Amino acid sequence: MLTKNNFFVEVGSFQKSKEGMGSPGDVFYSSRTEDGQRTICILADGLGSGIKANVLATLTSTMAMNYIKSDIDVKRASEIIMATLPVCSFRKVGYSTFTIVDVNSEGRVRIIEYDNPCCLLLRNGSKVELERSSHKIDAGSAGERELKYASFNAVKGNKLFFCSDGVTQSGMGTQAMPLGWTSQGAEEYITTQLSRYESVSARKLARRIVERALKNDGNKAKDDISAAVISFRHPRRTLVITGPPYNQSNDGLLASKFEEFSGRKLICGGTTARIIARQTGRDVKIDLSWTDPYIPPASKMEGAELVTEGTVTLSRALELLKSRGEIEPPAKNPAEKLVEYLLESDSIHFIVGTKINEAHQDPNLPASLDIRRNMLREIVDTLNNKHLKSSTMELI
Repeated sequence: MLTKNNFFVEVGSFQKSKEGMGSPGDVFYSSRTEDGQRTICILADGLGSGIKANVLATLTSTMAMNYIKSDIDVKRASEIIMATLPVCSFRKVGYSTFTIVDVNSEGRVRIIEYDNPCCLLLRNGSKVELERSSHKIDAGSAGERELKYASFNAVKGNKLFFCSDGVTQSGMGTQAMPLGWTSQGAEEYITTQLSRYESVSARKLARRIVERALKNDGNKAKDDISAAVISFRHPRRTLVITGPPYNQSNDGLLASKFEEFSGRKLICGGTTARIIARQTGRDVKIDLSWTDPYIPPASKMEGAELVTEGTVTLSRALELLKSRGEIEPPAKNPAEKLVEYLLESDSIHFIVGTKINEAHQDPNLPASLDIRRNMLREIVDTLNNKHLKSSTMELI
């Protein structure tokens, strides 16, 4: 989401399930409202671990997302959630804690916290103390519960971090960390990371935090570990060109769009790469640094960060984007590298040539059935709706 102050709201998260559990007991949801004016993130931590915890955390995060999107008063929404959740007969507590973050297009951020570790706001690499107010709510059979509210106006360069207690309690009981990593330990680690890697993306920072917490646990998670980061920064722009133009007379236009774009540039398709190379006087050379039996090799061309084959690579990239979207670094083939570039970008513009490739499509079929065009529409939708990017598509 691009705010009216012209900075992008980037959301990144990463999770590890408790050792031996197939399902995570933490659930993270992020979504934009239909009008594109708000970004909402919810992290719920179900009591315990495994399937039961996952179901209850999912129930919590789903209700919270629907209520916040519908502009129901946050206090009333919290009361409904708390009253709906099952209550542990022994502990007399609801079965899920949660953190809700709501960012609007003005850069105003609202935070609601219930029993999760407190959010951490960093500005210019230093912690900013958030003023929190506490409110008592009626949680039905669970009795009275306390929620914490905070709000602030984000500025470019801010990073907001929140997590489940699997992060702050990692390493608990060890000689080095008898009380666990603690919020202070996590804060010191994050501050150090930002001092070393100021431009690190939200998703990479979230991953590093979880991997460090996992290391605290001896690489066997003692609890579900989840971290989320919201970064407010200048948008990283990427151009993806794929497919030759419908009319050959537009080859020069395609090349000029490539040359004039300011940002990262990717090309998907051998014919597309040859057109741009011919028009700009560059060479295209096969890159055999990746060998994969299912994904064609990439190529190299001056001015482009990545040059790949077209339909097969894009198809695999779409599969990866539809799944969790996480690539275990380093990327093992051109499709994974393409996904890595896309997820590290904020504003992505696709230029799609509409000439039908006879190798993949019967030219007698209607243009609406063109494989590449439909695939790119699906990629754009997945980037925007699942990964909260700002993606657009232009046909040529």
